[in-house]
Amino acid sequence: MRKFSEMKVGDEFFSTCTFSKKEAESYMAFARIKNTIFDDDEYSNIVSGRAIIARMEGEFTRLSQIYGNMILLYGMDGDADWENRNTRFPKPLHVDEILKIKFTISNKKDLDDEFGMIAVDFEGKKENGDVIVLAKKNLYRIKKEPPK
Repeated sequence: MRKFSEMKVGDEFFSTCTFSKKEAESYMAFARIKNTIFDDDEYSNIVSGRAIIARMEGEFTRLSQIYGNMILLYGMDGDADWENRNTRFPKPLHVDEILKIKFTISNKKDLDDEFGMIAVDFEGKKENGDVIVLAKKNLYRIKKEPPK
């Protein structure tokens, strides 16, 4: 685990994940998403963008470099260098496809004596290199000293 003081802008962390059909359906039911596109056989195996973001955040919190810290999603800012956008899904992800994830610390600042803030950019690609999702400036409030 890296403490806040050990994290640097530009640090990169990596993970992979997949979504089974059952996981995708469970997320849709939990989130109460009702969209006829998912009823169409041609599109029924597409994973919801929100499910992808939720899984990526989960993967981030499970990283050996992150787990053990007291960390809480604070919000998602637009990136001034990216026309104030936060998240884009240029291509779909289908169930059972592997998503290769890169997390990059893009900003870090002190908030007070007890907490700091890190901005984390998420990038998800298929095995063939197709970009599935870009999500910039995901903000996390992080306790400077993790619990013992």
